[in-house]
Amino acid sequence: MTSDNDEMLERRIECLKPRLRQIIKVDQVLQYLHLESGRKEAIRQKLNTEGNESAADLLIGAVVERPHPVGWFRAFVDALNHGGSAHAGDYLELNLPDPEVEAENDYYVQLIQLFTPSLEDMKTEEVLTQCLARFLLTAPDQERIEAEKTNHGNRRGAHELLSRIVRCRPGWFSEFREILRATEHTHLYELIGGSPECKKLKNEAEAAEEKPAESCQSEEPMEISGTEGPQDDAPDLYLDGDLSKSMDNLPPDVSGCPAAEAAGATGGGPEEISLRDYQMEVARPALEGENVIICLPTGSGKTRVAVYITQKHLDSRRAEGKTGKVVVLVNKIPLVEQHFSTEFRILKLNYKVERVSGDSQLKISFANIVERNDIIICTAQILENYLERASSGEDEGVKLSDLTLIIIDECHHTQKGEVYNHIMMRYLKQKHKNKKLLKEQKKPVPLPQILGLTASPGVGGAKTLNKAEEHILRICANLDASKIMTGSIVKKEQRKSILPVESRKEDPFGCVVKTIMTAIHEHARLFPTCDLGSQNYEQWAVQKEREAAKDGDQTVRVCAEFLRRYNEGLILSNTIRMCDALSLLNKFHEEQIKKKTSQDEEQNMEITETERFLFNLFKDKKEELEKLAKDPTYENDSLSKLRTKILQEFSSRKEARGIIFTKTRHSAMTLSQWIQENPKFADIEVKPSYFIGGGDQSDTKPMTAAEQKDVLKRFKSGELNLLIATTVAEEGLDITACNFVIRYGHVTNEIAMIQSQGRGRAEDSTYTVVDVKNSGVAEKECVNEYREQMMNKAIQKIKKLDQSVYNKQITEFQIQAIMEERVRQVNQKKKAVKDENPSSVKFSCRNCTKYICSGEDIQIIENMHRVNVTQQFRKLFIQRENASLQERRLDYETNGVIACSGCGQTWGSMMFYRGIELPCLHVKNFVVDINKKKYSNCTRWNDLPVKFPDFDYIEHASLMAQGSDDEVTE
Repeated sequence: MTSDNDEMLERRIECLKPRLRQIIKVDQVLQYLHLESGRKEAIRQKLNTEGNESAADLLIGAVVERPHPVGWFRAFVDALNHGGSAHAGDYLELNLPDPEVEAENDYYVQLIQLFTPSLEDMKTEEVLTQCLARFLLTAPDQERIEAEKTNHGNRRGAHELLSRIVRCRPGWFSEFREILRATEHTHLYELIGGSPECKKLKNEAEAAEEKPAESCQSEEPMEISGTEGPQDDAPDLYLDGDLSKSMDNLPPDVSGCPAAEAAGATGGGPEEISLRDYQMEVARPALEGENVIICLPTGSGKTRVAVYITQKHLDSRRAEGKTGKVVVLVNKIPLVEQHFSTEFRILKLNYKVERVSGDSQLKISFANIVERNDIIICTAQILENYLERASSGEDEGVKLSDLTLIIIDECHHTQKGEVYNHIMMRYLKQKHKNKKLLKEQKKPVPLPQILGLTASPGVGGAKTLNKAEEHILRICANLDASKIMTGSIVKKEQRKSILPVESRKEDPFGCVVKTIMTAIHEHARLFPTCDLGSQNYEQWAVQKEREAAKDGDQTVRVCAEFLRRYNEGLILSNTIRMCDALSLLNKFHEEQIKKKTSQDEEQNMEITETERFLFNLFKDKKEELEKLAKDPTYENDSLSKLRTKILQEFSSRKEARGIIFTKTRHSAMTLSQWIQENPKFADIEVKPSYFIGGGDQSDTKPMTAAEQKDVLKRFKSGELNLLIATTVAEEGLDITACNFVIRYGHVTNEIAMIQSQGRGRAEDSTYTVVDVKNSGVAEKECVNEYREQMMNKAIQKIKKLDQSVYNKQITEFQIQAIMEERVRQVNQKKKAVKDENPSSVKFSCRNCTKYICSGEDIQIIENMHRVNVTQQFRKLFIQRENASLQERRLDYETNGVIACSGCGQTWGSMMFYRGIELPCLHVKNFVVDINKKKYSNCTRWNDLPVKFPDFDYIEHASLMAQGSDDEVTE
């Protein structure tokens, strides 16, 4: 039975929990707690995957869980004291610091947060030695810091040190600052408040019998905003939680402190962000409250202008006694963290700034985040989801009227089908409703100001100047922009060259691959009309695979899939090395053979005659391909031109830094590997890394947000000096100025060309296009140059329009867009009326055509994941591990694939949702039969005109629990 004293102690821990979770060092405290081994392992797992604070939550929960052993509270306090968390022990024993001391300590933590990028350059070993000597850190701290330094480098070691020192008892800051001075980190010592100016101010303050200021301090605790859980695989450094108030007023005695000035805390007011003349020129209409598009080249400070406009917007509303709500919309998850931690960081001292993306692990709703913060940086889809909730009457929604300024980054994406356009369509509808309300003398619904940012609106495929002008005007209309501002900025001259492709004298490797493909054509009786190794051939193969799946022709379907891979191998051999192409083909065949086997030998699938033919065909030619792949005589000309260009750039520059853009993730990774393995590149200190996207959209394992962040960080520090990237690096991301950019065998549109050229921001930069066989990039680049010229002329024509003429055209395009949207919605409703009954939908395996299930067997989770939980379905598939599939979200994770037990065709993934394993289906892996009409081209579940019932978690969990009880009873 729990005593009253135990209940009191539980309440004490619960009240102090927000503070405890910030200052407990879980890894050390856990060693001194007597918990079940399984419990400890779960906490360690949480620490590794979600960070210290989430693990601290779990640890505290385990401690307060009843029944309590005798002396449980004392044991917890002792574990904290012995486990390097004496500060937390002080709180539990109610040895609380004075409010002023606590507020001061919170400010110092914030100060360390602000200057972490600079502090990570410290000599970690020297600082660590001093911290140990002064008993700031413990031996276990030392072990973890040294391990991080050894495994990941000095900066990660420094990061780990900072994450631990901020959890010490108050007083640590002055000791740490003195350590920086003693270890000759003069710049860092001054940066965080150790300069003579700060000391002089302190002496003056003491002489005036004012409250002493050890360095820069605040009279009130500072809110340190952030998401719960780590954003990357680095240790979580920054304290998170509700630390009450923001620091609106700093004491006057810190006005000369470099730390305060750098943080924007000059005399209590916000730092004045200075803009260049051309930046102020483009900002002026927005500062007057107009909706505008700011069009400036990459690297010319668009985001800085946006930060300035945000500050002025919030300042003016605060001066009027009104609240301001600014939402910054981006189209890529890495941009959320980038804007939060760099560009908008300067506003954190005077306004509450938060970021939300698909990677966030917040425990409150987005609506609540909007309510509690002044500036919210998020992916556009999140805002759209909550606008939709509000329009459907849900309590947790967000309305446009809740916001006062929306900043749309890369606003050229505000076109049909894009999420930006969905948001702006809501805006335009309300704007035109407001006109009606005003005529009826009713109060209009307030709408936010709109600010669009772009380096290039493009021409949308226009072939004439008039069409280009119309395209840009439509974007202006979609954003309700009164002007498009370009500013008087002179574009930096850039040396540009195109290296044409030359025919390979001999290509015996390609000839062997083509011989294999011809044999497959004959076997399946296929007659392609396009060149092997081209983009057109790939489209032909995809189409043949879909037709065969629909017709149930397994021979043609499998052959078409193999032909597509061989074509990919041909393209790769024309782009990278022959050995890379062979590696791709080897991997594909190994995966196909693996599909035909299972861990249970009795369940091996039957290999069809066609599959045996395809396996043997490759096996017979493999030795010849391996021999040819080792002979450098036959390598493609494009690769040798790329090699020459890289060597030239790094040999002719003192500090070369560049980006190579390539088409696929696989080519980015293999190019990086090729450079790493070539000693000529090592001799001139080329340090490459690939940089690819994070979405699971291909067979190549994506990069996590943490991995992307780490690569960019290393590139910025100079640890890397060459990035091989896909289009993910073209726009938005803050990539350090480069002095050469190469597009290797990949050119898309004029927007991408302008964006990638803009990466060459350094003086005397070069931009080179290297052509590749069958890519046609040289011709495309010439077309893009023409389109860029046409775009610039169109913008100038628009800027010269009389405002009344401009407004009339914008209004016309807006009304047209609204009418088109209404027609689309009417058609959708008609389609919804025709929604098929789930019982009329049948699913068959895409490969072996075996009937799998009916639509009645499928349920939907979170309006996203389609699962089949029937016992009959579980008998039809096998489960395999797949490391590249693993992903974590709030309530679910996927850690394997499910495949047909008959033929090995992948069907989907095994999903772990709130403690239950559920088979999650991917529609692209099936042929769908709706009322006896077959579809083989469905790539998304939303393509199907059928509504599946919601998954009943309680019912399913109850049935599983009963089953478990029955097993125990038996």
